[in-house]
Amino acid sequence: MTSTTAAAPATSGIDGVDRARLDAAIDQLGQGSRTWTAMSVGQRATLLQAVRTSVGAAAEEWARTAAASKGLGARHPLRGEEWLSGPYGTLGALDAYIQTLERLAEGRNPLEGIRVDRAPGGRTRVHAFPLTGIDKALLSGFTGEVWLEPGTAPRAARAGAGLAQRAPEESGGVGLVLGAGNVTSIPILDVLYELLAHNRTVLLKVNPTQDALVAVFERAFAPLIEPGFLRIVRGGGDVGAYLTAHRELVHVHITGSAATFDAITWGPGSAATRRRRENRPQLKKPITAELGGVSPIIVVPGEWTEADLTFQAEHIATMRLQNCGHNCIAGQVVIMSSDWAQGDAFRAALRHAYAKAPERPLWYPGASGRMQQATDDYPDALVLGDRLLIEIDAEDDATALQNTEYFAPVLGVVEVAGTGQKFLDAAIAHANDKLQGTLGANLLIDPATEKSLGSGFERAIAELRYGSIAINAWTALGFIFPTLTWGAFPGNTLDDVGSGIGVVHNALLLDNVERSVVRGPFRPFPRSLPVLNGGGRFTILPKPPWFATSRTGAEASEGLTRFRATGNVVGLVKTLLQALRA
Repeated sequence: MTSTTAAAPATSGIDGVDRARLDAAIDQLGQGSRTWTAMSVGQRATLLQAVRTSVGAAAEEWARTAAASKGLGARHPLRGEEWLSGPYGTLGALDAYIQTLERLAEGRNPLEGIRVDRAPGGRTRVHAFPLTGIDKALLSGFTGEVWLEPGTAPRAARAGAGLAQRAPEESGGVGLVLGAGNVTSIPILDVLYELLAHNRTVLLKVNPTQDALVAVFERAFAPLIEPGFLRIVRGGGDVGAYLTAHRELVHVHITGSAATFDAITWGPGSAATRRRRENRPQLKKPITAELGGVSPIIVVPGEWTEADLTFQAEHIATMRLQNCGHNCIAGQVVIMSSDWAQGDAFRAALRHAYAKAPERPLWYPGASGRMQQATDDYPDALVLGDRLLIEIDAEDDATALQNTEYFAPVLGVVEVAGTGQKFLDAAIAHANDKLQGTLGANLLIDPATEKSLGSGFERAIAELRYGSIAINAWTALGFIFPTLTWGAFPGNTLDDVGSGIGVVHNALLLDNVERSVVRGPFRPFPRSLPVLNGGGRFTILPKPPWFATSRTGAEASEGLTRFRATGNVVGLVKTLLQALRA
């Protein structure tokens, strides 16, 4: 994920007033840490209920402030994105954490009643979504699994579930969260994870792009701020540098870019080179990170109807264009088969869907420069309004496309040979070996083709080395489903950080996580009906409200958030009727 808040050298100072303000906030969090460790798990669940109430009350202001900060007017068709990616996602996380805490408070295991079985390679798999009746109904057809690292037995999974909440009296100290600048729930969800997974009170430094939301956050999270569990501060790189070096802050979590991570960890310039060589980081405390990458969209060839071609083309356009492409999880490289009989028809459908999605302004700092970089890398790219489509042919070099996270509306298409299992294995190897990063991978496959592959399909998924995998869905659902985990595939290091280190979200508080896998319906309602679907998953959703091409996405997204906040069934019925007109 690209960030504008790079860490400044340790020698660049802040004035005495700012230093005193920050030190005072850290002192207050130290006092709050003692209060936090004195609270029982049941009291923490009650506290989160109060947070839930205040977030619900602030939801409209939150969504509208976020939309305005991104140049989306009150009637823009894409304004619903800010309802789903802000308050909706936060409310869902609070609900899931509350349920976990309540189980622990009652002496029950967080995994009680949740199916745990085996995934390929002897991995333990937790069927983590959906767990509530309303999610099963509204998101019918969508499921989520957490796969644990090989060697973690089901008994060990249950024994470790709960993380720091199994020992609530043990303080994790005071941590620092350097917030993301692109999606408004990210910094808040990172704060909640620090507090609950690690028993750390939190100093949140917001990215300057979210300064307009600070007042909203302070109202929404007043129940955490008042007792000293959370402090929110503004500032640029100089403030970030001061805080990362602060002796009273015991841990750093960042959502941003690898360049920012390296500046924090190793320092600037030639000194950083020397420190790397000597394996002597500048940062003297643990750090975790989510840093984005180049996400593949693997399209497995099959026999698709014209409606399938259209729907999945719009699906891919959404993966790239949501939030104007300023997403760490935006799909960037479509991997198709050069032997697919319908390949030309799908390319045509993709061009049409990509071009017709509503236009919106580039808003993230540096985006114009990255668009120009993509244009310079591929001068023959199709310019479709405010976006680029790069179709790689035999004479083109795909290196830049596959190794540059453009963080802007830039989509590319590459091909590998084969059909069936041969194609799937080759496409997965291409994604693993050619694309930068391991945060998320998407895969589209029709039910008949998936069935024909048998056990080979699951074996192939196990070979896909990404922290979040979405099958007939977008990995953004892995972000927003709170009981799934979010983070890079394990194995990155301080010296080669890739897409990051560690996970967040993870409302079941699972240990030894390897990846999360989302599965969705290939066809929307009514084509998801069994008589029309060839054994695929049924869903009540027509075109999902998060699709960029949904005609009623803004109204449905707002309605779903209001229902999540209030439980008003009459409002939900109206929202479902709007969704049917998508």
